[in-house]
Amino acid sequence: MIHRRNLIASGAAALIAVASPALAQEKSIVVSSTTSTTDSGLFNHLLPLFKKKTGIDVKVVSQGTGQALDTGRRGDSDVVFVHARPLEEKFVAEGFGVKRFPVMYNDFILIGPKSDPAGVKASKDIVGALKAIKGKSAPFISRGDKSGTHVAELNLWKQAGVDVAGADKGDWYRAIGQGMGAALNTASAANAYVLADRGTWLNFKNRGDLEIVVEGDNKLFNQYGVILVNPEKHANVKKAEGQAFIDWLISPEGQKAIADYKINGQQLFFPNANASGV
Repeated sequence: MIHRRNLIASGAAALIAVASPALAQEKSIVVSSTTSTTDSGLFNHLLPLFKKKTGIDVKVVSQGTGQALDTGRRGDSDVVFVHARPLEEKFVAEGFGVKRFPVMYNDFILIGPKSDPAGVKASKDIVGALKAIKGKSAPFISRGDKSGTHVAELNLWKQAGVDVAGADKGDWYRAIGQGMGAALNTASAANAYVLADRGTWLNFKNRGDLEIVVEGDNKLFNQYGVILVNPEKHANVKKAEGQAFIDWLISPEGQKAIADYKINGQQLFFPNANASGV
């Protein structure tokens, strides 16, 4: 005779067997992040280290910063990892994010053809360089995708007194609505200027006749921040796992992992989780 308690035990064991794969699958998060963290190869370096440490799998949705934040707003990601501080602070202020943490920085650089039709090569004045590009009507490729890089580019044009969307709009300026890799490919094919983040440029293979023409201006500083999507807005957000990812990124171990990522001996990102005002 089969006792009731044996049936219960057998049933429980069956439930555990069925549930175990599902439980294992749940130990993952979705991170919506700027294309530069993917195109630079940084995530390929960081995520295996994080998974080995925590067992948490990270699925990355690679988008421009504006799109990545919108993904978080919809609750379609657990964490956003982007680089446009005003947009990040707005995201938190509106209640979509819990808290913004600085993680790392690198810089933007102006890429252009070696022939340098605007005559800006070796300059450290990005605003002056943009004025010269407009003055010569030299071809310029813009991401045009509301990414952190696009936001930074538009701000620089504004500082240069150039209205690329209005009075100064022309065939010389082309917004493609795509990511950094596509913008660099388009600039390479068109022998055009383009604003890029250094990390993606160092990992970019199809350079053609392009090179760095302007770098080193303080206006080109590029800070990255990470934010947990607010679980009070979206109950599906994996709060514990998402916060574990953030905590690891800003920990000494995560910061060292960021600093250790190099291409041809060049460090792509510089950790600064303990910095203030960035």
